[in-house]
Amino acid sequence: MAAEGGPTFHSNFETARKVSKETGKPLITIFSATWCPPCQKMKRSVYPSSEVKPFHDSFVWAYLDADEKENTALMSQFNVNGIPHIAFVASDGQVMGHMTGAVASATFAKHLTQVLADHKGGTGSGTKAVPGGSGAKPQAGSTSKGSGSKK
Repeated sequence: MAAEGGPTFHSNFETARKVSKETGKPLITIFSATWCPPCQKMKRSVYPSSEVKPFHDSFVWAYLDADEKENTALMSQFNVNGIPHIAFVASDGQVMGHMTGAVASATFAKHLTQVLADHKGGTGSGTKAVPGGSGAKPQAGSTSKGSGSKK
């Protein structure tokens, strides 16, 4: 599933959540599709980039196909209204933020730096529980809009 040199992706959210909880690493959940050019660009050039590569082992990565029926309810819970949609989830199940649309490698790496700092600091400001997580707080989090829309 991953592009050469990219992170190892889980294709099942529950499995990724379990690994995140067990390892204490935050989870990056990416909703994507094969027909989505911005999604494929991220997969080919951003996730395996030299800027993002240092973060591969700091996160648990899930790459979920937006066209698979098993991901429909999850997409609703994450308020996915365009792809690529990337949700950053703390190891305790709290959503730390979202990004929608393609971004450059350097921008994504900068965002990952902030997510790790928030996770280690336990701030996760404006978070809410996700399936398999604990507790519930109002959703806010950081959102970055870009290109890419769900068909």
